[in-house]
Amino acid sequence: MSTTPDTDPDLLDTAVELARAAGELTLRWFRSGTLDVEAKQDGTPVTAADRAAERFLREQLAERYPHDAVVGEEEADRAGTSGRTWIIDPIDGTKAFTHGVPLYSTLLACYDPHGAAVGVIHLPGLAETVYAGRGLGCFVDGRPARVSTTSSLDGAYLSACGYEHWSDELLLGVKHAGAVLRTWGDGYGYALVATGRLDAMVDPEVALWDMAPMPVIITEAGGRFTDFTGRPGPDGGSGVATNGHLHDELLAVLGRSGS
Repeated sequence: MSTTPDTDPDLLDTAVELARAAGELTLRWFRSGTLDVEAKQDGTPVTAADRAAERFLREQLAERYPHDAVVGEEEADRAGTSGRTWIIDPIDGTKAFTHGVPLYSTLLACYDPHGAAVGVIHLPGLAETVYAGRGLGCFVDGRPARVSTTSSLDGAYLSACGYEHWSDELLLGVKHAGAVLRTWGDGYGYALVATGRLDAMVDPEVALWDMAPMPVIITEAGGRFTDFTGRPGPDGGSGVATNGHLHDELLAVLGRSGS
């Protein structure tokens, strides 16, 4: 019987190195009085920092892994022949970035024919990196990271990027289940779940690059990641990350609330 192979530790080390370097690049524009914010066709903001960080990552990946595919938020997809795909979100939380809030992140993930291989959440404004490789564990700046042990949604700390996209039924359903609601959003919220500082993170509307690092990070930290329907993977259009103990309970509440 075949088993899914562990990720090459060198691949994880490279991903962490590149995500940190790209994140450091964004700090050149962070809290800058000359930062220009543009609106993309979908209405979301983009800055020179987003574009520079993604360009840096694409150039580095092309040099180091020329046969790998690349998918990113700001540029067109690059096809590959190796069977591996890198997924980039240069600044996850651009709204936080443009408002001078240091909770934005640089996200980088790698997928191979066996699934999620590597995931990195780098938080430049906090000088913190949470990362994982399949079969290698999850770490925060070199230390092992583990999810919390909270067993019930009642009293659990649950976060989201914001609640403007939540229906009234969804918001009240989670609130009435006893969850303590916070808005430590974007990649930062998932980093908090992976390190046990938060019990659950919920995103009703997300893109692939927002979620790409989360399955391997949350799983290797001992938790569980799915979309709202309970399907694992980053491409379901929604995200639910928990410590695993309360995942089914949370999914049931989300389902009853018409999510």
